[in-house]
Amino acid sequence: MLREKFTTSMKEAMRSKDKRRLGTIRLIMAAVKDRDILVRTESDSKVGDTEIIEILSKMVKQRNDSIKAYEEAGRLELAKQEADEIIIISEFLPRQLDATEIEAAVKAAIEKTSASGLKDIGKIMGILKGEHAGTMDFSKASAVAKAILS
Repeated sequence: MLREKFTTSMKEAMRSKDKRRLGTIRLIMAAVKDRDILVRTESDSKVGDTEIIEILSKMVKQRNDSIKAYEEAGRLELAKQEADEIIIISEFLPRQLDATEIEAAVKAAIEKTSASGLKDIGKIMGILKGEHAGTMDFSKASAVAKAILS
């Protein structure tokens, strides 16, 4: 499903001569193809939408890190390019949970695991990653879990 969406979006970007969007979509497709090649050496299949969402999330995280580095170096034009790419990549990601939804999910995971202290964060994060892959910022969830358990 996402692969077709990438192809359609790429064709639209070509027609509208939107170079930034076209370049970003090509980067996405290249990252997915790299993962396909890696998986193909292990088995005879392609990555699914869940793994593509993980790739896209990683790309967003990399661009956020780049934005911080560019801003610290005073390269605001490059930071803006990265921010533009984040917007384009985010179009293909599922809706992200907001702070209240993250807190509710963390509380539910704490109840499921009967977590009582910081040593149980691994169990909580395991449940959250299984239930909310691609829709949750796990660093925020970890911070919420630590705040609740401490």
